[in-house]
Amino acid sequence: MDQYCILGRIGEGAHGIVFKAKHVETGEIVALKKVALRRLEDGIPNQALREIKALQEMEDNQYVVQLKAVFPHGAGFVLAFEFMLSNLAEVVRHAQRPLAQAQVKSYLQMLLKGVAFCHANNIVHRDLKPANLLISASGQLKIADFGLARVFSPDGSRLYTHQVATRAVGCIMGELLNGSPLFPGENDIEQLCCVLRILGTPSPQVWPELVELPDYNKISFKEQAPVPLEEVLPDASPQALDLLGQFLLYPPRRRIAASKALLHQYFFTAPLPADPSELPIPQRPGGPAPKAHPGPPHIHDFHVNRPLEESLLNPELIWPFIPEG
Repeated sequence: MDQYCILGRIGEGAHGIVFKAKHVETGEIVALKKVALRRLEDGIPNQALREIKALQEMEDNQYVVQLKAVFPHGAGFVLAFEFMLSNLAEVVRHAQRPLAQAQVKSYLQMLLKGVAFCHANNIVHRDLKPANLLISASGQLKIADFGLARVFSPDGSRLYTHQVATRAVGCIMGELLNGSPLFPGENDIEQLCCVLRILGTPSPQVWPELVELPDYNKISFKEQAPVPLEEVLPDASPQALDLLGQFLLYPPRRRIAASKALLHQYFFTAPLPADPSELPIPQRPGGPAPKAHPGPPHIHDFHVNRPLEESLLNPELIWPFIPEG
């Protein structure tokens, strides 16, 4: 740490505090993530190891945040990243109105290029959300926080836990177009109801692999027709809705790949994607970020054996989906 001068605190994540710092000799500004080991015998946290491994296995790419160095510090270690001014969540939060179409296209195009690069290197991020999409001072978007990333098997032979649930590319696109999340659930069941309300109730006819899901027979919902996306996003262009519809499909194998999505007509019709230098770049919020505490389970956390109504902040959300009788 002697080679860096701490300039301030950026925030706090699940495994450490992030600081803004300057390299004493070169003057380069970086972000330092200090990861403390609670017990030395436990070793380095798995999430930190995955982040290091994923970033080291990939070559430098302008759409993925660069890991510059890893070094020990006290009873822990430090990850030195290139410094990024803000993130996409801040951009959406501070926008006075929904982003202009050219801006949405630019952010989405950069995100897809980063995702396509990760997938080409057999890395699946699994935690894509606006807060993990960092924005540089020049407007460049870069994917960060690879703590939940995995190396995936192209033949689909490797199994992964299902306890990972964050917004993916289609949901991020919808949020950029809408100015707010398309599926704003507060817990598992409420989230599911928000999805069903727009995409309709899935069936084995449209999603054959549905019956293979572990909890398929534990919960049943009344059949509900999907809502046309043009009614959900009335100001979006037909090309935007077409691409969004290819992202928001229940069967994973039918969703459009990032590399193919980059060739969609959406990016080649007016208005064209804005240059990164023309994009809004809000400053990071001042002052220290609030410390995250795991705390007790939320009173609305979902349990299979509990009535659905007790798992919802708003029980009325599920009424249209419950079979009569």
